[in-house]
Amino acid sequence: MRLAAIVERVDPRVRELENLPPRPSSLLHGSKTATTFTMNGIQFLYEALEGQKTGAFLDQRENYAAAAQYARGEALDVFCYQGGFALHLAPRCSHVTGVDSSRPALEVADRNASLNRHDNHPEIEWIEANAFDLLKDYATSDRHYDIVVLDPPPFAKSKRDLEAALRGYKELNLRALKMLRPGGILVTCSCSYHVSRANFLEMLRSAALDAHRTLSLIEVRGQAKDHPILLDIPETSYLKCVIASVR
Repeated sequence: MRLAAIVERVDPRVRELENLPPRPSSLLHGSKTATTFTMNGIQFLYEALEGQKTGAFLDQRENYAAAAQYARGEALDVFCYQGGFALHLAPRCSHVTGVDSSRPALEVADRNASLNRHDNHPEIEWIEANAFDLLKDYATSDRHYDIVVLDPPPFAKSKRDLEAALRGYKELNLRALKMLRPGGILVTCSCSYHVSRANFLEMLRSAALDAHRTLSLIEVRGQAKDHPILLDIPETSYLKCVIASVR
């Protein structure tokens, strides 16, 4: 296969930490930076010079497929970005709503949905909103869902952020638990290395207690196998994905 393009993605913060001069991301070889790729049989648009990180959360690939196994009825995907979870849930659901605060991300999500639209798939509703505000409104207005996905950005980028991060995770999960119908499925994630698996499960236990709901763990997952965990580099174990049934 002939190499079509090479793109250098620059993280300004990392260059600053390394005392390197600022430099923009750029196309090093070839003429095109946009393409499509397929993940778990679903097509996604890819623009190499835009989006977060490389433009796709490939570490969630196996978790997308796992969540789809439990999808049914009405689904809510919060922090949906470009539609990773929402597009995987859609074939098994009657209605899917994706929520994100980024208008550009939702525009790409809608284009991704168009790539994968089939007669038996529901139209996905995309909502631009602050997740905390929306979940608070939905929980108090008696909205109910059969599956809720929470995949927020990292809340704890350092140890000193841990306490505030756990409060944020608890608020999100508490709202989601209140909106799930009996027997509903919660898929909740954290990509913060400083939030350990034990921290995350304890936060979920506390949220369920406050919401007066019972959580039964179905799967406790991590990142995809192509993001290996190295025992001598603990930072490589960072992603938590819990799938639980709610009563």
